[in-house]
Amino acid sequence: MKPHEREKLLRSLQTRFEKYPHRHKGQVWEKVLIRLGSNSAALASLEKMEATGGEPDVIGFEKGTGEVIFCDCSAESPSGRRSLCYDREGLNSRKENRPEGSAVEAAASMGIELLTEDHYRTLQQLGEFDTKTSSWVATPKEIRSLGGALFCDRRYGKVFVYHNGAQSYYAARGFRGLLRV
Repeated sequence: MKPHEREKLLRSLQTRFEKYPHRHKGQVWEKVLIRLGSNSAALASLEKMEATGGEPDVIGFEKGTGEVIFCDCSAESPSGRRSLCYDREGLNSRKENRPEGSAVEAAASMGIELLTEDHYRTLQQLGEFDTKTSSWVATPKEIRSLGGALFCDRRYGKVFVYHNGAQSYYAARGFRGLLRV
């Protein structure tokens, strides 16, 4: 990442951090900046999250390790990460109308992890997300082995967890990611 790109990204992250203090009560930007330091892999992942519409922000800090936890905080599922099957197996099972890829592979290529159902519920305590869209979440192996995959959204002031075939994809379903730095 070029120095001016790095500075632009850090300015965007700092602006968002300061605009939404309720997401990380009592924390200061300087602590985040120290963790980011010259971590080029983390900065590259954050740039990809930003470029695909994720609007990453700090949502917590790991007490034991001091890791900063970034999460996609866009109001709706990131626009640059929609219309994807859940994983490669689901994608390969489609005989026609195949989408560009899968949420699991896209997350891995970005260096981030899919939110779990618990992460998703934690995020929803910080605001109202996915009121018009939905997001794939990490699916337990026992569900995935039966051909299903999980996704979540928020409707009627409540968070819902649903299932669908892993091969399905929709224009309004994407995925949210988590990055630990």
